[in-house]
Amino acid sequence: MKNYKVVGIGNAVVDVITQSDDSFLANMGIEKGIMQLIEKDRAEVLYGSMSERTQAAGGSVANSIAGIGSLGLRTAFVGRVSDDALGKFYAKAMTDEGTVFVNDPIAGGELPTSRSMIFVSPDGERSMNTYLGISAELGPEDVSEDVGANAEIVFLEGYLFDKDKGKEAFVKLARACRAAGGKAGIAISDPFCVERHRADFLDLIENELDYVIGNEEEVKSLFETDDLDAAISKLSAICPLAVCTRSGDGVSIMSGGARIDVPVTKVVPVDATGAGDQFAAGFLYGLATERDLETCGKMGCICAGEVIGHVGPRPKVNISAMFRDAGLET
Repeated sequence: MKNYKVVGIGNAVVDVITQSDDSFLANMGIEKGIMQLIEKDRAEVLYGSMSERTQAAGGSVANSIAGIGSLGLRTAFVGRVSDDALGKFYAKAMTDEGTVFVNDPIAGGELPTSRSMIFVSPDGERSMNTYLGISAELGPEDVSEDVGANAEIVFLEGYLFDKDKGKEAFVKLARACRAAGGKAGIAISDPFCVERHRADFLDLIENELDYVIGNEEEVKSLFETDDLDAAISKLSAICPLAVCTRSGDGVSIMSGGARIDVPVTKVVPVDATGAGDQFAAGFLYGLATERDLETCGKMGCICAGEVIGHVGPRPKVNISAMFRDAGLET
C-alpha cells in the first residue's frame, strides 16, 4: 500500500479574505473577479486596508488537497514557505487539517511566505491580489522522488508554470509517481497562465500526464478557440482523461472517446473562492476511491456547490454526509 492517496504540488499561499464593495475595488485600483500578481509593497498596502480578515492556509491545489483530506484520505502537499510567522502558520494549519506538509519552512528564506489578499464582493465575485513570495521559488530540489513514488495520484498546479524550475519540479514528481504505477494530472489554473505557456502546457499534458482538469475559459485558451466542444475533443485526444467545468452548465468529462455531461443545481454564490479547487477535491476523491467517472463528476459538483455557499475556499460541513444524502456513499 502506498503512503498517500493524493499528493499535491503548488503554491503555498496564505489566503487573507475580507468583504468589500465595488467602489472600494475601484478606489484601490483592484480589477474585479480576477487574480492579479502584486509586489511586496502593494501587498502591505492592501493588507492594511482590510478589516475583519479571515486567514487560512491556501493556494489552489493546497485547497484541493485539504478538501480530499477532510474526506478521510491520506494526503500530502509539496510547497515552499519561509520560517516567518505566516510560513509557520501555514505548515501548522495544513498539518492540523490532516495533510502531511512535506517540506519544513525554509530557515532564513530568501523571500517572505506568499499571501493573497482576497476581496469578496456582494455578488460573490472574488478579486485576488497575490504576492507570490517564496512559493514561486519551488524547484526540483524541493521534490522528494520517494513522496512521488508513494502517491497513488499526483495533482499539479498550473500557476507554478511561470518559472522553469517549477516546471522541472512538476515533471520530477509526475515521473516518480507514474514510474511507480500512479497517475499524475494538472489543474490548468488560469487562462492567462495558459497564454504565457501554451506550448509547454500542451507538451506536459500529452507526454507526462494521465488527466487534466480545467474550466471552459482555460480549455478554450489552451487551443485558441471559442468552440468549447472542439476544445474538449482536442484535449481528450492528447490526454486519457479530460475534465472541463462549465459553471452553471455543469461538467463535461471525456475518456476513451466517450463524453459524460454532469449537470449542476444552480445557486447564487456567496463567495466563489475555491469552487474549482473543491470540484477537483471531490472529483479526485472519487477517482482515488475507484468510483465511475459520472460519480466522480457528481462528487466534484457537490463539493463546489458547498464551498460557494460561504466565505472561504474550504468546506465547512461534513461532505461525506452530503455524498450519502445524494446516494453516492453507503
